[in-house]
Amino acid sequence: MGFLIILIITEVLTPAVLRQHFYSISKAKYFISIIIHVILSIWLWVLFFEIDSYKSFFDTPRHIWLLMNMTGMMCAVVVPRAILNIFHFTGRLARIKTGSHLRWLTNTGLTIMVLILSIIAVGTLYGRFNFKTEAVTIKIKGLNKDLDGLKIVQLSDMHLSGFYNQGKLLQKIMDEVNTYKPDLVLNTGDFVSYGWREFDRNDTILSKVKSRYGNFAVMGNHDFGTYHPFFTEADRDNNVLIMNQLIRSSGYKVLNDEFTIVNVGDAKIGLIGIFTKGRHPDMVHGDLGKAISGLDSVDLKILLSHDPNQWEEEVTGKTDIDITLSGHTHGMQMGILTKKFKWSPSKYFYPHWSGLYSEGNQFQYVNRGLGVLSIPFRIWMPPEITIITIKPE
Repeated sequence: MGFLIILIITEVLTPAVLRQHFYSISKAKYFISIIIHVILSIWLWVLFFEIDSYKSFFDTPRHIWLLMNMTGMMCAVVVPRAILNIFHFTGRLARIKTGSHLRWLTNTGLTIMVLILSIIAVGTLYGRFNFKTEAVTIKIKGLNKDLDGLKIVQLSDMHLSGFYNQGKLLQKIMDEVNTYKPDLVLNTGDFVSYGWREFDRNDTILSKVKSRYGNFAVMGNHDFGTYHPFFTEADRDNNVLIMNQLIRSSGYKVLNDEFTIVNVGDAKIGLIGIFTKGRHPDMVHGDLGKAISGLDSVDLKILLSHDPNQWEEEVTGKTDIDITLSGHTHGMQMGILTKKFKWSPSKYFYPHWSGLYSEGNQFQYVNRGLGVLSIPFRIWMPPEITIITIKPE
């Protein structure tokens, strides 16, 4: 209801602002601005009424896609309109005696509005699809010669509802993964955002990815139905069972607080998987002690742990796990990412939020994710496919 009130207020006030600011000096600018305003308004109200009249299951891909796009429109249109209104009517208040307004203040509001709209439009139409392949080499002391050059592709945070109506694009990404001829494909979770129905039929697409020694995955906190607003505890338990089946049908072996051995020549890799539940800051990790119990004589230990914060809490300095792969952060889908400098607001919640980290002989890589969550855009924080090559130190 609060959003509806804000939407109506901005719908009423914005045309008034445009008329007061443009009509007397340029009718052409006024009519162009009104046309743009009307187009954006129609788009907004169509989304609003589609969501409001929706009657099916909450976690269907189309519904999550609609919700995500409405959030994007709020960020790109409603918030900038509110900023413009505040700037303009502050200027009107300052000139209340003359009945005019401070033109520079309204122009500032218009500039901010256009800038925000433009940035989000680019992030939606280009940024979220600007998939980047990050190539990383990790050097392991005393590495078995049979593991020299081992190639791992890490995928994470697909949030498949974000690929609604984008099946061909998802297939293209999976085809690209295959071109790298990976020895292992490791997925660090969050296949969905709310519930199992978001998977749709994408398991048939994900299963196209092949690797020499197998594909392995863990479940992220979203995969447990944590954020579904209508799930009962029984629904969440059922969701976990279905998600496990869907991930398996996508070609992965799911590691639920357990390990498996992968033989590579005469070398052995211990792959460990930990589930992640909850939401920040109350994340709930699986039982790492249980997961590694009985895992002894292997040449390389790799942990799949969705939440990057678990590395410092339970892994580094406390275990002999060589490499930990994580995801979860998305780099908050916005920030600055260059070869020499990177920054994201996510660093204030997750000190290890993107890239390779090390402490002693232990390493962690945090993947920025392949999909989008909540908002349909990425601003200077491209989605990622990671290729990790293992070499001796």
